[in-house]
Amino acid sequence: MILLCLILIPLIAGALAWAAARWSLSACRWIALLAVAADFVLTLVLWGSHSPAGLGTWLAEADWEWIPQVGIRFHLALDGLSLLLLMLTFFLGALSVLASWREITEGVGFFHFNLLWILAGIAGVFLAVNLFLFYFAWELMLAPMYFLIAIWGHENRVYAAVKFFIFTQLSGLLMLVAILALVFVHHRATGVYSFEYQDLLGTTMPPGAEMWMMLGFFIAFAVKLPAIVLHTWLPDAHTEAPTAGSVILAGLLLKTGAYGMLRFVLPLFPHAAASFAPIAMALGVAGILYGALLAFGQTDLKRLVAYTSVSHLGFVLLGIFVWNPLALQGAVMTMICHGISTGALFILVGALQDRIHTREMDRMGGIWSTAPRLSGAALFFALASLGLPGLGDFVGEFLVLLGAYRQSIVLATLAAIGVLFATFYALQFVQRAFQGPNTLNWRIPDLVPREGLVMALMIIALLWLGLYPRPVLDTFEPVMARIEQMAPGR
Repeated sequence: MILLCLILIPLIAGALAWAAARWSLSACRWIALLAVAADFVLTLVLWGSHSPAGLGTWLAEADWEWIPQVGIRFHLALDGLSLLLLMLTFFLGALSVLASWREITEGVGFFHFNLLWILAGIAGVFLAVNLFLFYFAWELMLAPMYFLIAIWGHENRVYAAVKFFIFTQLSGLLMLVAILALVFVHHRATGVYSFEYQDLLGTTMPPGAEMWMMLGFFIAFAVKLPAIVLHTWLPDAHTEAPTAGSVILAGLLLKTGAYGMLRFVLPLFPHAAASFAPIAMALGVAGILYGALLAFGQTDLKRLVAYTSVSHLGFVLLGIFVWNPLALQGAVMTMICHGISTGALFILVGALQDRIHTREMDRMGGIWSTAPRLSGAALFFALASLGLPGLGDFVGEFLVLLGAYRQSIVLATLAAIGVLFATFYALQFVQRAFQGPNTLNWRIPDLVPREGLVMALMIIALLWLGLYPRPVLDTFEPVMARIEQMAPGR
């Protein structure tokens, strides 16, 4: 029942928070925070109760009949990969509630309802091993995020929300078509209708059909990742979303795309994925370079951080399709560390915008002199984003580059140039916003204790992941070994 609780707790708490807001806004916020914190504790208990040797199979399962006539079951399962991403989900979820404690003053109950239901949908994505249930959870994330952006976003929020909705909905429909095609192909081979992940693994299918079905899954996940060409919704959505929405988007929703590739694209369609790998790796490297260059060219602080996600998630796409142990480990580490470092940058930009009511770097400068703690935290996470050794992002990107080097020296070299470009946009972020003379005579409050706690927790997490990543790598290693063995010819 613990897996079901991970989904039910935010669903129920969301409804309670919405109802409680009629009497007390403070109670609404506390309900949301305690619910997400409870889920985070549950994931820590799951992590601590299993040895690394036992992480190769499902750690826990919940399986009930739903529509047995067509093989649809309410089947949840947890392994090392989903466990790590669930811990990230509830960690960032709790920090998102804290970050929006004073930012959201209107519609507080409905805001926390949507926030908690997004987290429930994300948890369902990471736990579902029935493809119908997975698609149901995938769609559950969509409407609440639309409302977060459209209601509590900034100037062009409706445009950004509609663009996000269209991209995600259309790509999700492609995945639904691919899921149904896979089920029908499996039925033709076995005479049984099933949406179960384990049943569909190893389904015999013609090469052409396998490629088309793989592309249906890949496009849906590439939109969420986002891969270059399919990324154009992301800068608008990130820029216009409220702080909590930006943190959830960058830290978690993008990771559902990478998770889908690791969980479904490579294992279900290994031959098609191997044939498509050179194109996917080229898209990953192009995203690394393009995202870094576009980030350097921004004057809007939040838009700059948004484009860094395109660059960092390019490393994830590259690592997944390089498909060797080092690159796969690096992809997962980058997913986790990017969620923390970029989430922290969005929280800091949101706090700064709340104080000075602008995101334009041309109207900033000299903020260090009036808010040294906020500026120091921004410097730390900018260094983390550029991959400073000793911090978590460095470990992930270094492993991806090492794995890519064994596959293609050219791609590894181009990706390494992307790391160099990250130095430029990170230095611009710090220099233009926080350094230099305070020509506009800003006098703003520094980080309050609540904000300081959020920053401290994220700093500790990145230092731990950078200096001692072994526990995380051990947790994912058995899953990585299974994925790696599925590669054709191994």
